Order: sequence, then C-alpha cells, then structure tokens
Amino acid sequence: MTGRTGSRPGLDDLSLDQLVMLQERLDAADGGTGGIDGDDDRGDDGDGSGPATLPWWRSRLNLAALAVTIALVAGMIGFMTGQETAGPDAGEVDIGFLQDMRGHHEQAVQMGFIFLTIDDTHPGLRAIARSIIFGQGIEIGRMVQLLRSMGAAEVNESGAAMTWMGMSSAVDDMPGMATRDQLIELGNARGAAADALFVELMTAHHLGGADMAEFAATRAVHPEVRAMAASMAMAQRGEIAEMEGLLATAGS
Repeated sequence: MTGRTGSRPGLDDLSLDQLVMLQERLDAADGGTGGIDGDDDRGDDGDGSGPATLPWWRSRLNLAALAVTIALVAGMIGFMTGQETAGPDAGEVDIGFLQDMRGHHEQAVQMGFIFLTIDDTHPGLRAIARSIIFGQGIEIGRMVQLLRSMGAAEVNESGAAMTWMGMSSAVDDMPGMATRDQLIELGNARGAAADALFVELMTAHHLGGADMAEFAATRAVHPEVRAMAASMAMAQRGEIAEMEGLLATAGS
C-alpha cells in the first residue's frame, strides 16, 4: 500500500477557517486587480526608477500560495466523505483515471484562478471560471478520498500518464493540458483577448478531460468511479457549449 505523499496537505486535517481563507482568496482574485503580488517578489524594472512588481505567475511565493489554495479547494470534499467505507475493489482503469484526472483538474483550477485576476473580462466567463475552481476542486477531493480507500497513491508517481487508456505520455502532456507558455500568455492577456484565449485553452482542456472520463465511464470497475467519470464528461462538454455561446454573444 502506498500512503499519502508528504508534499500534499492532508485533506482531513483542514479546518473550516481555512475554507474561509479560500473564499477570501477567490473573492480577491475575482476583484479584477490584474495580479497578486508578494512584497518579497520584486525586482528592478531596469530603468533606474525603482523596483517593479513581477507578474504573479512568475512569483514563487504566489505559486506556492496557489498550490495551497488548490489543496484547500480539494479539502472541502474531505469533510463530507472522510468516513465513507472503501467499497468495491478497483482496477487499473479506476486508479489510473483518478490519479491522472486529479492532475488534469488541478491545471483547470489554476487556469480559473489566472483568468479571475485579469481585468475587463466577460462576467459570464468569470462565473464559469469560479464554477470550475469549486466544482473541479470538490472532484479532486473526492478522487483523493477514493484513491485512499483503494490503498493507492494519491498522485501518479510513475512519470507515465494515460497507460490505463493504452497509451503513454508525460503527466504534463496529457490530452488538453496547456503548456507553461500558454498559461503565461493567458496571464498577460486582457479584456476580449483574454476571454478568447481562456475559452480556447479551457475548451481544449475540457475536450481532453471528457475523452478520458468517457473511457473510464465504460471501463472502470468501481461504480462510483464510473458514475463520477460520466458526470465529468457531461459537465465538461456542457461548459464548452456555454463558453462558446458566451464568447459568440460578446462578439456580436
């Protein structure tokens, strides 16, 4: 049996106060400030006029805070499911799907946070970003609980993702995953350009996730994994249609 990894906070150790902190951080991000800055993450602007604030996604302090925030989002579900029984046995598809989809979801949450810090974006798309942060955060928490109940590692530690689908890729190269450069481009975008790029990146991300989920929905052994996967696929394809509709309306 592989225990929880030491680098990730325990979900059942989180408090309600920490969940309040999550809501405060999300509200701050949705204030449209254009960035989240740390006092010790500054550098010279190169023209002698004094220190310049680094973009938040290049700040190690803010990236660490984002990782903690994602863990807090996931922790929400731990309070509701921590006492459930293990249930049926699981197979390779169950465990592989839960591990890989957890990582996939974490990037969607990251993209949602990035988008909420950008000025002058579409309010409907901001609402979708908030929904992704909370909805997929809750699913991350439940996936972690299921992996624990199966005696499996909470993350993919093999370095090879997607083997449960008969293929192999690096974790960062799973279907639909945005590159680091694309995330930086999103963070630099503003207004309508940010709206369009967010929809483009999240659509590709959702399509990749939906394909993974549809595979697991028909091949997993555990009934909850099958049901969760089917629900994910439906929700993500529905969000794609909603985002495209909002973007089309905004451009008309």
